[in-house]
Amino acid sequence: MHDDTYAPAVPFYDLWHEDGHVPVVRELLPPLLAEVRRSVIEIGAGTGLITELLVRVTPAEIHAVEPSLGMRSVLVSRLATDPEALRRVTVLPCGALEVEVDEPAEAVVMISVLQSFAAAERAELWRVLGRQLEPGGRLVFNWRDRDPAVPGELRVMGSYQVGRHTYEIAGQVLEAEGERVTSRFRYRIRRQGVVISEDELVTTAHWPAGDVLAAELKEAGFEPGEAPEGMQVWRMPK
Repeated sequence: MHDDTYAPAVPFYDLWHEDGHVPVVRELLPPLLAEVRRSVIEIGAGTGLITELLVRVTPAEIHAVEPSLGMRSVLVSRLATDPEALRRVTVLPCGALEVEVDEPAEAVVMISVLQSFAAAERAELWRVLGRQLEPGGRLVFNWRDRDPAVPGELRVMGSYQVGRHTYEIAGQVLEAEGERVTSRFRYRIRRQGVVISEDELVTTAHWPAGDVLAAELKEAGFEPGEAPEGMQVWRMPK
């Protein structure tokens, strides 16, 4: 099973995320997994930026869930450079709603993935993830309330030099209604100012308010835990 919806974004993925949320997550996530020793499920592993962090900060076996073939290709190439990662990381070619592991996990980690799920899908997501966790297991994800999205003009969001080429990401909000936001992203590669490659994606994200998420998780049987600003921890009852 694979989903190549985001294929145009793959060459830009690490550049963009290393310049965004990943450095913050590297600081905030390890203490939230301090007691985890046996097993972690990572939802939406992408190219493995957080996967390699999990390998470093916990001795656990890691189940890296990633439906995109392009993302998985980079992920497995990253694992290939680290014998310890190859031994402990299993890559699951499925989406979050299809994940099934052999034994209940101590933790589920989900970084910058939740916005991919509409409200109706989130109800199923909480049910599936709760079923994969052992009693007392924790669900850890990054989240913060955002200002309402406003449609606007296309603007450059990031520009990165790779050898003689410039990789440029631009974006704009096309529509915003409630928690649903539809955006356009343009991925360009320039050589000496001339565009030599250009792709576009139109994606829909869902940004529920924190109190909405809390109500959903409590309804699904999760209990809130302590977490720093920007992160959330929810546990299954023991």
